[in-house]
Amino acid sequence: MFCHWNYVLEGILGSVRTVTARTVTHIPERWDEDGKAYAATADDAAYGIFDVETPSGDPAVAQINSSWAVRVFRDELVEFQVDGTHGSAVAGLRRCVAQQRAHTPKPVWNPDLPVTEPFRDQWLEVPANADLDNGFRLQWEEFLKDVVAGRPHRYGLLSAARGVQLAELGLRSSAEGRRLDVPEIVL
Repeated sequence: MFCHWNYVLEGILGSVRTVTARTVTHIPERWDEDGKAYAATADDAAYGIFDVETPSGDPAVAQINSSWAVRVFRDELVEFQVDGTHGSAVAGLRRCVAQQRAHTPKPVWNPDLPVTEPFRDQWLEVPANADLDNGFRLQWEEFLKDVVAGRPHRYGLLSAARGVQLAELGLRSSAEGRRLDVPEIVL
């Protein structure tokens, strides 16, 4: 999944500069269409921490977990939470909510009492400025328009190479148990 997370990170935050990863096979035995068991030969989960350089030059840290062994306990199948010193936002495929630092509650934590603070109610809905179509369809249409117009597509060969590079570095980071720099690809 790291090749996909690379263009998500580049599109939202900035360029990935380092990666620390851990890959795991949580489900070592699987079953085919006929119900016959077989040993898994691929990892089914990847956990990554990425140092990202934003366009302003400020550093950011992103943490992304991808796992086929996860049960969904969120509003959408995919959600991205971005936290910063001035606030946070949670964006899914259809909805986005945000909370500014000035509006962040300061509850008193007491492990002996149940939480009564309505945390989810304290976020503000970010208004949608358009109805969105299927994202995969939109990407294909954008690509085909670029091909017909003879112009370069924003996700070209270099973008694909950076995605493959991040996936390979993620696997290496997991095997070596350390953080790795993501070198610039020079053409």
